[in-house]
Amino acid sequence: MNLPGWERAVVDSAKVRYYLLSTSHPVGRFKAAFFNALGYTDVSWPVLQNDLLAIAGSDAAAPGQTSEFGEKYEIRATLVGPSGRSATVVTAWIVRTGEDFPRFITAFPG
Repeated sequence: MNLPGWERAVVDSAKVRYYLLSTSHPVGRFKAAFFNALGYTDVSWPVLQNDLLAIAGSDAAAPGQTSEFGEKYEIRATLVGPSGRSATVVTAWIVRTGEDFPRFITAFPG
């Protein structure tokens, strides 16, 4: 299944720059090592942002938990980084209550 409203998916640039690609973030630094190995860097953060948006358009979304905040989804996909290396990544998304588009929550090695 596709994410509801995937065409309008949002990936916050701050989350990409200061979390997923931050080598100094207490939690994100471990994810940064994974993404750096694929060729993503803090300088080329828009490339990762666009690749995450492309994943949102895949038809592999699996419904997750529903809460008062909204409906969560996960997508497991192969991510090919700028280095040409590829890896499985799991992305988490939420369609907040009262909204009709997904917001990126996080990504981690799959």
